Amino acid sequence: MSALTVDHSTASGHEWDDLVRIWQETDAPEGCKVEIIEGIVTVAPPPSNDHNDIADLVQRSLYEVIPREWGIYQTLGTAVPSRDGLYIPDIAVAPRTALRANEGNFIPASAAELIVEITSRSNATHDRIKKAAGYAQADVPLYLLIDSWAPGGPTITLYGEPQREVYRVLCAGKFGDAMALPQPFGFTLDTSEFPIP
Repeated sequence: MSALTVDHSTASGHEWDDLVRIWQETDAPEGCKVEIIEGIVTVAPPPSNDHNDIADLVQRSLYEVIPREWGIYQTLGTAVPSRDGLYIPDIAVAPRTALRANEGNFIPASAAELIVEITSRSNATHDRIKKAAGYAQADVPLYLLIDSWAPGGPTITLYGEPQREVYRVLCAGKFGDAMALPQPFGFTLDTSEFPIP
């Protein structure tokens, strides 16, 4: 992963616009994920086959329960300007009206109903700590962290009830366990088919 740091000490109130401009102009190879994480523009390689397989399994389950006016997006930018963050979650569930109300390549993270991040070896810390704090600060109601690279083995954790930069753990388990998502989803995610790296 490479990073480009933006010096905020000399910024004059336009630092968010400058970050977004740099993000938009970053020339990364096709398939790479370009994000802004705490003011640093990062480039990550395309996800692994296991990562994509998990994303597909989760997405298929979500399509069975979400309202028709919501969408499931795998490349949607979600902005948290207060944390100098513009993340590309592995899955974002948001009303289509949020996309239509915002021109460009991203929506406010606060418009999402659920964010799902699937860790890769190179980005696990970002997903576990920095992005979790950003999504909580943006009041994203549910954050599902699928951590293939957890130190004790692959885990899945559902966070909710955000307050400031902190979530409450609603449910946690290992790959193979069932994960109950509350309303407005109201279904149990079967993780038994998740590939283990």
